Amino acid sequence: MKITYYGHASLGIQVNDVHILVDPFISANPKASHINIETLKADYILLTHAHQDHILDVEAIAKRTNAIIISNFEIVSHFENMGIEGHPMNHGGSWDFEFGTLKYVVAIHTSSFPDGKYGGQPGGFVIEGEHKNIYIAGDTALTFDMKLIPMHTKLDLAILPIGDNFTMGTEDAIIASDFVKCDKVLGYHFDTFGYIEIDHEEAKRKFFEKNKDLMLLEIGESLEL
Repeated sequence: MKITYYGHASLGIQVNDVHILVDPFISANPKASHINIETLKADYILLTHAHQDHILDVEAIAKRTNAIIISNFEIVSHFENMGIEGHPMNHGGSWDFEFGTLKYVVAIHTSSFPDGKYGGQPGGFVIEGEHKNIYIAGDTALTFDMKLIPMHTKLDLAILPIGDNFTMGTEDAIIASDFVKCDKVLGYHFDTFGYIEIDHEEAKRKFFEKNKDLMLLEIGESLEL
């Protein structure tokens, strides 16, 4: 399993020959100006919620690649009305896709489309694929619901927001890693704009002091599990 960071909360995940994008907000992110969305591969696009900084590039990428949208019912319906194929899910549900088993889990946040239309309830994803299991938290506060995840799945990586203000920050992400029983963390949703700028070394130090590994990838950089 290969995971590429495209800035903010945008990720590329490759499982065998299947390409997954998560929350593509790239073309309007000046920090990701070197990423060309016209070259990105996508068989599936996972969307945690409907905010513009998570769905901006969905239509352009999905129509070019014929990717299938996976999200809550409201978001999938929104893109199906554009002629884009989707697979709707809701909290607690799981489905076996070609890349593995996907479970839609709880996130505590808000969700609305840029025009103010209701975007359903936000969520996160647990992927069990290629003998590796990951948790993509989405935009969320720390919540006790995270404790349910390791009851079902032993994680190899937790992808957690750490920018604070709109989501949990570093301290709560450390607690979240305890809740999901995963000490290997990829941080995201940080530095994109002023409200969520962080001190990288301080964040890594706080995790290290708790015997945890916080990875902060450069935009376009990848890791393999």
